[in-house]
Amino acid sequence: MERDAVGASANTNETEWTFSKLLSWTAQHLASRGVDEPRLAAEVLLAHANSCQRIDLYARFDKVPEEEELVRFRECVKRAGDHEPIAYLVGQKEFFSLSFRVTRDVLIPRPETETLVACVLDYCKNSIQSPRILDVGTGSGCIAIAIQKHLADAQVFGSDCSTAALTVAGENAEKHGIAQSLTLCEADCLSLPSDIALGFDVIVSNPPYVAKSEFGELNPAVREFEPRIALTDEDDGVSFYRRIATESPDVLAPNGAVFVEIGAGQKESVVESFEGTRMFDHSGTWQDSVVGLDRVLMFSKRAE
Repeated sequence: MERDAVGASANTNETEWTFSKLLSWTAQHLASRGVDEPRLAAEVLLAHANSCQRIDLYARFDKVPEEEELVRFRECVKRAGDHEPIAYLVGQKEFFSLSFRVTRDVLIPRPETETLVACVLDYCKNSIQSPRILDVGTGSGCIAIAIQKHLADAQVFGSDCSTAALTVAGENAEKHGIAQSLTLCEADCLSLPSDIALGFDVIVSNPPYVAKSEFGELNPAVREFEPRIALTDEDDGVSFYRRIATESPDVLAPNGAVFVEIGAGQKESVVESFEGTRMFDHSGTWQDSVVGLDRVLMFSKRAE
């Protein structure tokens, strides 16, 4: 937020920057900078700067923030106007009705990915007792933790090649009280440590699926701030699916299943990657409720 726009102090005679005025000005400013959902972003940042819940703002529209709070807010708005993601500025993001800590070491959880969690939960509740589930590329741990929170009898594992991401996932597991039940491990795709028993009932993954040729077209807030390794496979966008299709038969139980999130227009190539191994049948497709695109594919391991 430019200093001359908001003023050097909340106590000037020229402008009394109440919460209401701050939100109105900031929403217009962020909209002019091309920030998504500018009013929501303004509310989230103001609540963060004032250490309160967003809903509390509605009872404080006439409040004038303290100078220290205004300075914090001004800095956050400036960074948001430069396209730094709101989730990184406030250090958290809601996913599947749970709050997750996020840093620039992990991908920000998306509402589209909630479809992936819902599909796995429905499948396990209807088909498997005490399932063993592996989340490949767990990042913040949002998928694994959401599944574990809703399947108390499950054994859930989360793997990632990033030590920094696993640290964030561990902190989120602690936050949600499941650090003792969720197992986290460092691994490159499905090359799991030798002390992890195989025979998983379900493998779930939201792998990097942006093609290298399309990376430059991403929104600046994504391209410039989120971890590149979690976004693109530095190839055609499908290479991780081919790896999962090739490596997962040895990791799955005899009747195991794989659930993957996909990007726009990738269904045909991902299905080909799995069915081409002659080890899987494509057994389900689900669209997300956000933009209505094919988002989740299920593959069932063929009987040996």
